[in-house]
Amino acid sequence: MASNQRLNGKVCIITGSGGGFGETIAKRFVLEGAKVVIAEINETAGKRVEQEIASTRKDQVLFVQSDVTNKQSWEELLKKTLDRFGKLDVVFNNAGTTYRKKPSHEVTEKEWQLLIDVNMKSIYLSTAVVMPYFIKQKAGHMLNTSSIGGYHVKEQLVYYGASKTFVNMITEGLASEYGPYGIRVNSICPLLGYTGLTEAFIGAKDDADFRKEFEATVPLRRGLDNNDLANASIYLCSDEASFVTGVNLKIDGGSTCV
Repeated sequence: MASNQRLNGKVCIITGSGGGFGETIAKRFVLEGAKVVIAEINETAGKRVEQEIASTRKDQVLFVQSDVTNKQSWEELLKKTLDRFGKLDVVFNNAGTTYRKKPSHEVTEKEWQLLIDVNMKSIYLSTAVVMPYFIKQKAGHMLNTSSIGGYHVKEQLVYYGASKTFVNMITEGLASEYGPYGIRVNSICPLLGYTGLTEAFIGAKDDADFRKEFEATVPLRRGLDNNDLANASIYLCSDEASFVTGVNLKIDGGSTCV
């Protein structure tokens, strides 16, 4: 894919980048000239992505095994990023999770706690650890992966949708609070994508019949591609979006307009 080096020289931490949306975004960021830290709890997945990128762009990638629900892990992630690349421009809170679609009263406490920790606490921790650094350098960008579920909470995925509503609201609040320091905060809000979590979201098999039926409900009549998210993320993290903050950008093919 063609590149215009729109992120040339920027250093970006991307959580949950050992697969799915995060992997595609990390690889696209590197093509755009960014130096990327693969922050991933799954060591095998994280190292695979690092090695694939390093095969052609070794100086632009670093894998750090990270637990986004743990403050010490965030502190080590920031330190290793600065030790390797000397600075940080973007923290991309992409890691997220859900539970398998089911009646809300059947969601277990363990599932609830994991959802809160990964989808919400992780942003609290990234703010606690990274914002002081951004304040000191008087610049920085936080990008969060939210969901259109944060706008239209679906039955049997109520708690997931509520966690993404939190992401949308905290994005706006942090943008207002930290704007005077030259820090921007935005989120991307994708439609259901085809990733390892798809079957959990739909509570059924992700097959050709499901995709055909689902895509017929989307005004643009196609499904979300990982590169749709990468394209939006590149823009938001680039200098082209230097006056864009507090935005929860829907990437849904018009689905929330119906």
